[in-house]
Amino acid sequence: MSPRVMLVDDHATMRMGFRMILQASGIEVVGEAGTGAEAVAVAREVSPDVILMDVQMPGMDGIEATARILEHDRAPKIVIVTTFDRDDYLFAALDAGASGFLLKNAGPEELVAAVRVAAAGDALLAPEVTRRVIERHAPSAAAPQAPDPGLTEREREVLRLLADALSNAEIAQRLFIGEATVKTHVSNVLQKLGARDRVAAVVYAHRHGFA
Repeated sequence: MSPRVMLVDDHATMRMGFRMILQASGIEVVGEAGTGAEAVAVAREVSPDVILMDVQMPGMDGIEATARILEHDRAPKIVIVTTFDRDDYLFAALDAGASGFLLKNAGPEELVAAVRVAAAGDALLAPEVTRRVIERHAPSAAAPQAPDPGLTEREREVLRLLADALSNAEIAQRLFIGEATVKTHVSNVLQKLGARDRVAAVVYAHRHGFA
């Protein structure tokens, strides 16, 4: 089943461009919003699977809108759309519960792939976004000490590869194991870390020296 997508951006032309690309790939756009407050209201009405969320908008920004939308049960996956001009917003968006990032200049194939990956719950930070966020916000000295999450050695390997932005298929190839086994390891890692998704696990890995 194709994911149902909602677009949030204060520029109508940006929403129109995204909508045309997604619809051409058979992805249904079920709602649009031009402000954060409108996004919260529309998301409740249309119940999308994925929201492409701009950050800087008049009034309520995309970070607050993300946090409010994710307060509810059966919340959608939210992918932050960014131009990199406010790195601090990116890290705040992670803390708000965003499941990934997409650059505004992403090509059509990247846009479609990001939506499908997010809908599948397999969201990843793009490597260039990961580097930018971590370099700006991760401690430059020794990583902070964290309570032992009880990961097995194999789970630690999987976490390190998650931090390198590898997909399940790539992890399976790297470790010479089946993709289904990777999914089990990823699920165990998320549970032990108390991480809501892969993005949260990536941030944990970089913050605590697993990467």
